[in-house]
Amino acid sequence: MKIRAAVLEEFGAPLVVQEIDLEGPRAGEVLVRLHACGVCHTDMYTASGVDPSGYAPTVLGHEGAGVVESVGDGVTSLAVGDHVVTLFSPQCRECVHCRSDKTNICLSIRDQQGNGYLPDGTTRLSRRRSGDGTSEPIRHFMGTSTFAEATVMPEIALAKINPEAPLDRACLFACGLSTGLGAAMNTARVEPGSFCVVFGAGMVGLGAVAGARLRGAERIVCVDLSEDRLELAKGQGATDTFLGGADAVERILEMTGGFGADYTFEATGSVKVMRQAVEAARMGWGLCTVTGVAGKGETLDVIPRWLITGRRIAGSSFGGVKGRDQVPQLVQRYLDGDIDVDAFLSHRISLDEVNRGFELMHAQDGIRSIIALA
Repeated sequence: MKIRAAVLEEFGAPLVVQEIDLEGPRAGEVLVRLHACGVCHTDMYTASGVDPSGYAPTVLGHEGAGVVESVGDGVTSLAVGDHVVTLFSPQCRECVHCRSDKTNICLSIRDQQGNGYLPDGTTRLSRRRSGDGTSEPIRHFMGTSTFAEATVMPEIALAKINPEAPLDRACLFACGLSTGLGAAMNTARVEPGSFCVVFGAGMVGLGAVAGARLRGAERIVCVDLSEDRLELAKGQGATDTFLGGADAVERILEMTGGFGADYTFEATGSVKVMRQAVEAARMGWGLCTVTGVAGKGETLDVIPRWLITGRRIAGSSFGGVKGRDQVPQLVQRYLDGDIDVDAFLSHRISLDEVNRGFELMHAQDGIRSIIALA
């Protein structure tokens, strides 16, 4: 079938919206008609060429939601008409990691997915070369490729959700919002009555604020460089906010009697801020959870004394969320009124305006631009 999609032709250049071919689903695969997709920092990060694992040409996008249009042989958990959220972090429920409650990082299709292919090592995306008319494959991005009117994905990388959830809200659970919520709820497992600090009030940071609130934290401090974003943090449950800077750690120590926070969360991608998050964690048992993606070649400089005196550092991929099982639960909590998703939707744009979505993100204009696809 013919679809329109935003293709990354070369790093550092604008995406090109064009007509390409999408093959139907093979065994274990599902064709999804996409309705909405968030423009995430990871898409811009890859498009810039900074990501060492990036490749081109590829159809970017991974924060999608839509409706199942057809299924391949052997698909049992999804049917035509189901509403789904795309998962760059799949859940096969069978590998050693999926059977463990210690991680959400599924191993079953990881190698092929990382190289831009579906599990059988091929793509469903292609186009005709202008010269000789032969077919040129286009690789899938993060196993999703949701900057498109439709996509084909493995069954194990789709979460079936309540059809009452608006898809332009549900798509945020495909990456940023679930990452933040899960960092607090799954990775850190914030305890009731605790003192939490969140560095960064973008999509992930605001999700972490909400997650800490849902876990019963007594005080939630949010630190950012934008007053507007700090106001949004208050709406998600932050009890205190202040503008970030070189004195951030000192201010947190003053607020905690010199001890530091029980839990800190880094959601900026800045290694300097990551270090602040470590140093702001409480002596004895403070846990720093890192969710941001640093630039190529950057390292986190931590003085061993901070660790020897009891602080810990944890990384969190997709917030430790097991997508097929837990994303539907998070979406239901949104429907139940526990999570305010509407506050995150800053701009609605068309597929043709996808590059404007990157511009808005670079300018820190709003939290999330949503591409309306249907």
